Parts: sequence; C-alpha cells; structure tokens
Amino acid sequence: MNDLPNIDKALFHKPNLDEFQNKALQSHPPKILLLYGSLRERSFSRLLAEEAERILKAMGCETKFFNPHGLPQVDDAPETHPKVVELRELVQWSEGMVWSSPERHGAMTGLMKSQIDWIPLSVGAVRPSQGKTLALLQVSGGSQSFNAVNQMRILGRWMRMITIPNQSSVPKAFLEFDDNNRMKPSANYDRVVDVMEELVKFTLLTRSVSGYLTDRYSERKESAEELSKRVNQRAI
Repeated sequence: MNDLPNIDKALFHKPNLDEFQNKALQSHPPKILLLYGSLRERSFSRLLAEEAERILKAMGCETKFFNPHGLPQVDDAPETHPKVVELRELVQWSEGMVWSSPERHGAMTGLMKSQIDWIPLSVGAVRPSQGKTLALLQVSGGSQSFNAVNQMRILGRWMRMITIPNQSSVPKAFLEFDDNNRMKPSANYDRVVDVMEELVKFTLLTRSVSGYLTDRYSERKESAEELSKRVNQRAI
C-alpha cells in the first residue's frame, strides 16, 4: 500500500472468496421483467418475449410484463406519470430482465429506447438496475442482423446490468410464428431456450451477491448526495 499514495486505505478492500461464501443464497423464484419494443397489433418482438416468458415460467421464474402503450416520450411528461411510475416499480421489483426489440432502420426502436431512458441510473443513492441480469432478444423482417442486440448490450452495460453472453436474433420473424402466435420449432427457438436458461443461471448465481459485486471503491468515497448529483446531472 505504500506504493499507492492516492488510495484511501480505510476504503480499499481486497476481494476474497470468503465474501461470497458468507452470503446466504436466496431460494425464491427469480423475478424477471420483460420489455418489448413494438406497439403493433401483431408485434413479433412481443410474441418473442411471450415465448421467452413461457420458457422462464417452466424454469420456475416469476415474470411480469410492461405494456409500453401510453408511455410518454422522455421529458414530455413528469416522472409521476402513471406509466413511468409503473415501469420504475417493475424495475425495482425485478432481479433480471429480458429486452426484446425489433430492428428498425438498422437499430432498436425508439419505443424500446424510451423505456430504457425512463429507467433512472440513480434514485438518490440507489441504482434501480445495477447488478441485475439482462438477456437480449431481437426480431428482424429480413435477413439475420445483430444491430439491435448489440446496441442494447451497450445500454445494458451503461445501466450497470449483468448482461449475459448469449443472445437471440430471429430473422424473417413473420415466418417463425404460427397462426396461434406461437413460435415454431426451429434452431431459432432452441436458441431462445438457451438464452433463457443462461439468464436463469446467471440470476440464481449473482442475485444474492449483486450488492457485493457492484460495491466500488470510488462510490465508497462519495456521500449519497454527491452520488445523486453526479449521476443525475440535472443541469444538463
């Protein structure tokens, strides 16, 4: 430590395995929130999320959906708007999330981005999305692409979420669902099962220690008020 004069020794922690072993594992069903990025009557991003939800329930998860219909544009309504309050309460409730977006004009949809933008990085000293797991899905009208999932992966990192390595991109989505709006058997369906399985595993593995995993030296130096000011930057 003599070679690190810039470090506050009282706040410097050396990570060790005992910190993990001392955490009691939580045994309740994983709580997963699903968001989708289209308001079309037959929204394939919603249908894909619904298929993912069925798989999650079969794996023992408790799930909730957020219906984005009526969600205002960011800064076009107060934070007390009922849809904003609903979304934020669901984020607080969740231990993991699934984001499912169409690819439109080579990107995730504005509706998908609006939902994420309404989730604050910080409420006081509490970060609502920090340390929660995240799985990414996208649908395309044409050939397979990964633009939407790649963009959402950047956002997941920005929201300080544990974004799992696996992901699903479904090309020509209009061919992947039957007349009952169920996903047909295919390699694409199998990939969705893989992604949900990985999400559940990561959630079970990290939720009990997410507070420890996201405990940072720099933030231990800040007061709650300083943290809130830095993250929210209301003057911008």
